[in-house]
Amino acid sequence: MSSVFHDLMSDRPELLRTLARIGVADRELSPVVTPLTGGVSSNIVRIQIGDRNFCLKQALPKLKAEKDWQVPVDRVYAEIDWLRTAERLVPGHAPRVIGVDKQTNSFVMEFLPDSYRNWKSELMAGRIAPETAARLGEVLGRIHAGTAGDSDMADLFANDDLFYAIRLEPYLEEAARQHPAVAGVLSALIERTRLTRKALVHGDVSPKNILVGLQGPVLLDAECACYGDPAFDVAFFLNHLLLKSAWRLQLLPELLQCLELFVARYSEQVDWEPLDDLIMRIQTLLPGLLLARIDGKSPVEYLSEATREHVRRLALDMLGAPSISLFEITRLWKKEFVK
Repeated sequence: MSSVFHDLMSDRPELLRTLARIGVADRELSPVVTPLTGGVSSNIVRIQIGDRNFCLKQALPKLKAEKDWQVPVDRVYAEIDWLRTAERLVPGHAPRVIGVDKQTNSFVMEFLPDSYRNWKSELMAGRIAPETAARLGEVLGRIHAGTAGDSDMADLFANDDLFYAIRLEPYLEEAARQHPAVAGVLSALIERTRLTRKALVHGDVSPKNILVGLQGPVLLDAECACYGDPAFDVAFFLNHLLLKSAWRLQLLPELLQCLELFVARYSEQVDWEPLDDLIMRIQTLLPGLLLARIDGKSPVEYLSEATREHVRRLALDMLGAPSISLFEITRLWKKEFVK
């Protein structure tokens, strides 16, 4: 692969050469390139060539974040492998990879039409759809179950350093730097997560990375994929539901219903370890991730300062009570935010 970064969004000749190498170019037709919104880590564009549509994605060496956040561009291959694995295990719930270009660390995948709705946009508009959360729990659980204990998967996704650079360091470790009083608890969570290798982890199960179509949720943006602790995927997603419920209090009952349905349907798929062990890791990770989305390198953008302080206090309190259960977390959340 190339060690020189070519920004395909500012170098059209290189973009055309990339499309030719991947095999989707047309000698007679010039591609129409439309930037797509979302994400801080990649160039993502729609490529229209005649009546054909593709999505091209290129990993950026420096993420679009306020704090300095640089990560290796070869993470794109973790995403490509995750998409191909998910397409095999849960067909229709991940875009199909069409071609890869190692010279520019980019790839082309199928473009999903406008009838697929971004789930974050739907949630922010108040369209909750609890059935989507339930279906997502099943899909994610099937991916975890289908890769659990698989030594070939473990070898293919031996991306521990990448996962640390993209997830553990900017989230939990940065939060530990900002809050020395709980640094020991957060460091223990980091170490446990690094050492737990049970299944294929997506690493960024967030509503912004989920499209909703006729077959249900479609998962995108698996740049953080590694063979690790499935509890991270679950806690990461539950974190988003709690934060959005704190932002829009009138939606809190429906969002907590989404949480319960997701956990219930996901739990039905767990056959690789005792469910209680997995839930324990989820419920101890969750407060750390809540704090990380307030004071980590990728803070949540839609909360007011007063709500941010409220979430920060709750997360610190919960980190100080490491035996707190998932049920107690949701009960406390209701008590604090429903007045």
